[in-house]
Amino acid sequence: MTNKEIKYEEAFAQLQDIVRKMEAGEYNIDEIAVQLKNAQRLIKLCKDKLYKTEQEIAKTQAETE
Repeated sequence: MTNKEIKYEEAFAQLQDIVRKMEAGEYNIDEIAVQLKNAQRLIKLCKDKLYKTEQEIAKTQAETE
């Protein structure tokens, strides 16, 4: 699944799951490195989606003024 196919809510839920499992010590040392990379990808995806939405809202507001 590519980043563009993942909805914000799904990406955020995956990120929360990674954090929960890390806090609970469910990953071994090899899995931690992989999951940190996944978390970085998910954080970027969420930030990008939030930024895009913010820009669309600002554009819509500017058009209605």
